[in-house]
Order: sequence, then structure tokens, then C-alpha cells
Amino acid sequence: MKTIGLIGGMSWESTVGYYRQLNEGVKRELGGLHSAKIAMYSVDFAPIEKLQNSGDWITMAIMLVDAAKKIEAAGADFLLIGTNTMHKVADDVAAAIDIPLLHIADATAEVLLEDGIETVGLLGTAFTMEQDFYKVRLAEKYDLTVMVPGKDERAIVHRMIYEELCLGTINEQSKKLLLDIISRLGEAGAQAVILGCTELGLLAHQTDTAVKLYDTTAIHAQKAVELAIAGS
Repeated sequence: MKTIGLIGGMSWESTVGYYRQLNEGVKRELGGLHSAKIAMYSVDFAPIEKLQNSGDWITMAIMLVDAAKKIEAAGADFLLIGTNTMHKVADDVAAAIDIPLLHIADATAEVLLEDGIETVGLLGTAFTMEQDFYKVRLAEKYDLTVMVPGKDERAIVHRMIYEELCLGTINEQSKKLLLDIISRLGEAGAQAVILGCTELGLLAHQTDTAVKLYDTTAIHAQKAVELAIAGS
């Protein structure tokens, strides 16, 4: 079995989900007492959040490259960045290490295409919804049409991620707001909606809505499990 490298802590609330799903996935596939081999470096999210808001992606790239190198030195065979937003610096990280980086948008897009999805809604932080690093990758590499909610709704989703979910707070009113936004994306033509923040899966579940949801944490973890046990 290969060793999975994971940069976590962004936020640690979603990293808990990664750890659980990686281990449950390996156990499901191999049975018995099997669990995932994981080399993880968990960062302090507070300074990263401040750098995000100031737009200092260069410093953040340096921080994640350092974490990735430490994970590689610990014996990881490939790397996950356990957050959608920080994939803005994924190319910098990938260029600095000698092990493959399993990109969260690629993993998600592959599942979308397998399911015949062509038009998809995207929810996440304002950075993920508004900047090009995620949407353009989905559009240009996978020919997907990507829809995002309006400005006010993007602000609502961004706020609930940073002020609630990253702090472990599950707010029922926020859940209702999120489900309403998902419904409107479906009504506007989205065949499915990407939960493009690793915390959003803590709030919205497939049983809550008729709109097909793609939880990036679950997809990323499952792809990592498949890669880890290939040939085992």
C-alpha cells in the first residue's frame, strides 16, 4: 500500500473528515484491521486566513511548499492538499516536489464526467467561486460549464465557511440558506452542485436536497484510497 501525503489544518474541522474517510476507504477495500498509511503535516490556519484576505499568495505558496517537502521526506508516495481554496498554489507545490499531487478539482471533474454532468454549480469560498484557478481548470481541462451564485449569495457562503464551519459551528439557519442557494443553482440549469469547500460537506448532505451534490472531500479521499491500494 502506498503512503498518502496530506497537508491538513485548513481547517482542521475538514481534515478530521479526510482522516476518517481515508481510513474508512482503505478498510472498506481491504477489510479486517487495514487502515490508511498517511504522512500528514497540519498547518496553523489562522495566519493563512490572514494571508488569504491580504492576497499574499506568494507567502502561502512558500508555506505549503515547505509542508509538502516535509511530507515527501516522511515517505509519502503522493500528496493531497486538503482544501479547495489553497489549490490556487497547487502548481507551485507540485513543481517543488518529486511525488505526484492529486488535484482536488481533477478528482472531482473526473467523477462529474463519469456521471455525464456537463453543467455544474460551484460553491466554496469567495476565492474559489470568483477567481480563475478552479473554474477555468474545470472549463478548459474538462469542458465543463461552471455556474456560481450571485454576489450576495457568494458572500453568504463565504461567511458561513469562515465564521461558522471552520470553527465547528453547525447553524440550522445557515443550512437552510445554503440549501436555498443550491436549489436556485439547480433551477438555473446546474445538473449538479460541487461542494467546493472541504467544510461544506459538514452542512449540506445529499439527503437534504434533490439537486445532485458532489462533496469534494469525499471524492478527493476516495481517489486517494484508489491510488494508495492500487496493486495491493
